[in-house]
Amino acid sequence: MSRAAWFLCLWLVLADAALDDIPAAAVAVATATATSLRLLEPGTSRRSLRAIFQLAFLFLYHSIVAGVDVARRAIDPRLPLRPGFVTYPTRLPGGQRRNVFTTLTSLLPGTVPTGEENGQIVYHCLDVGQPVVAELAAEEGALVRALYND
Repeated sequence: MSRAAWFLCLWLVLADAALDDIPAAAVAVATATATSLRLLEPGTSRRSLRAIFQLAFLFLYHSIVAGVDVARRAIDPRLPLRPGFVTYPTRLPGGQRRNVFTTLTSLLPGTVPTGEENGQIVYHCLDVGQPVVAELAAEEGALVRALYND
C-alpha cells in the first residue's frame, strides 16, 4: 500500500493534480505499483531511522575528510600518492545489497569500486597506505544497520 501512496504522490506532483486526471492516475498508479512489486518484492528487513541518520553522518564525515585529503594532495605535490588496488571482502550477498554498497562507496573521494574478484570488491585508491579497508568496513556496517537489519 505504501508503494501505491508514493506513486500517487509522484503522479500528483508531476501531473499538477487535476480532477480530470483521476482515471488516468488510478491506472498509472496501479500499473506502476504492480510492476514495482513484480520487479522488487517487499523486503523483510526493518529500517532504523537512528541507523539511517548514523549512516548519513558517517558518509558525510568520510566524504569531508577524504575530500580534504584529495584536495590537499592535488595542491601539494610533495604529498605521496600511492595509487593502487585493494580488495574488500564484503559480507553482503551479490545483487541489490552489494550494488547499493558499491554505489554508496563510489561517492567517497579517493576510492572507486572497479569490479569483483573471487567474491571480493576491488577498489582503486589514491593511496593504498590509508586505512581504506577499515573505512569500507565501517560504511558497510552502517549500511547494514540502516537498511538491512533483517
